[in-house]
Amino acid sequence: MTRRHLRSEWAPDITRELLAGTVVALALIPEAIAFSLIAGVDPKVGLYASFCIAVVSAFAGGRPAMISAATGAMALVMVTLVKEHGLGHLFAATILTGFLQIGAGALKLGNLMRFVSRSVVTGFVNALAILIFLAQMPELLGQGTTVYAMTAAGLALIYGLPYLTKAVPSPLVTIILLTAVAIAFGLPIHRVGDMGALPTELPVFALPQVPLTLETLRIILPYALTLTMVGLLESLMTAAILDEMTDTGSNKNRECAGQGLANITAGCFGGMAGCAMIGQSVINVTSGGRGRLSTLWAGAFLLFLIVVLGPYVSQIPMAALVAVMIMVSINTFQWRSLVTLTTNPKSSSVVMLGTVAVVVATHDLARGVLFGVVLSGLFFAHKVTRFFAVGSERTGPTRTYRVTGQIFFATAEAFHAAFDFREGDLDGLVIDLSAAHFWDITGINALDRVVLKFRRHGVPVEIVGMNAATASMVERLAIHDKPGAALASGH
Repeated sequence: MTRRHLRSEWAPDITRELLAGTVVALALIPEAIAFSLIAGVDPKVGLYASFCIAVVSAFAGGRPAMISAATGAMALVMVTLVKEHGLGHLFAATILTGFLQIGAGALKLGNLMRFVSRSVVTGFVNALAILIFLAQMPELLGQGTTVYAMTAAGLALIYGLPYLTKAVPSPLVTIILLTAVAIAFGLPIHRVGDMGALPTELPVFALPQVPLTLETLRIILPYALTLTMVGLLESLMTAAILDEMTDTGSNKNRECAGQGLANITAGCFGGMAGCAMIGQSVINVTSGGRGRLSTLWAGAFLLFLIVVLGPYVSQIPMAALVAVMIMVSINTFQWRSLVTLTTNPKSSSVVMLGTVAVVVATHDLARGVLFGVVLSGLFFAHKVTRFFAVGSERTGPTRTYRVTGQIFFATAEAFHAAFDFREGDLDGLVIDLSAAHFWDITGINALDRVVLKFRRHGVPVEIVGMNAATASMVERLAIHDKPGAALASGH
């Protein structure tokens, strides 16, 4: 790796990287505490996890400038495990999750992202923006005019300061100024310290205190599998979004393995499982972060903030962080997708809106994305069937059928139904597959049924024009030319 490449990957602009990471670290604290409370654990579990995951993923992750830490989606999975079996099993499940994610990277499961359509990604982004916005409402609604004024002032600073200077990220200036105002005037508003006590000691390496038995594995495996799926899905989707925002690429399989290593580290240092965070990643990128240094600094500075500067950090008004997160939700939402709802194909719009609806209704990003992927697949299969056709012509005692399009599970029955098996005066039949392609065993089975049925009627069949892929599949899976085919056909 050349020095120039190392600089571009780690710190294209050191000052911007450090400033962006500082903003992210401040925004991570209330999130990590909140997610710890969701999971039913001490705030330090989420804070230690955020430190470990951010630092390790800075080195091992596949997407520079992406922020990974403790997340709400992962915390929700852990609730029952913590309630029924305690912290030891949570840490063990976190470590097992890490190993499973490393395995996913080795199997190159990150390549599955190419099956996620643009409509699903847009729906995912829009749903996440809505959830981020809704998550701020408890800290805003019903909290009094002071909170409203502070939040409004924060948004004015965030959007107004860049017109004067872009030397310092406006969210960082907003947090510092609003904190100073809140302290100076002794404003009676909700602050970070009100969410939970910040730890005062460094995390310590310790293996989970659980028996190493099959019973322990039986308990933690279902949770680890769910955490693996949710974590990888959210991380890969976030990586895809940042790829587009920064017009750069990322290594999805390395990201899978990197998240795994980060979760193993978190589990060994008293942290819970985590994954990429779209909100904090957007904060990082919009604040100027482009390299791995911003991610590393966000994790390292987070630990410094909570352990060394805890008394000051606890004074940060939640209104300042609410303003930052509202900015994130506004910047994350794909507003153009609303304009293109009427111009895009109806199927694409339905997939996007369906993904948004499922995510917002269930607060489960994995369910929404899986719903969108399945719906996209169904629409695609339906679209492909419209380009399938079988034509025929008769020359003397021979009829030729010309097949056009894709033959797979969705078109197999239509393929079979296109042949006239009652034409009894034929001396021969030709099936021309020059413009066709067989994709699966269902299509091959339909071809077998056609050939064997004609043979039962005494009509010899010749298949011509197969491309190499179809010929290979027919050779491996078809039975009409195998010994015993006549017996299989009913003779």
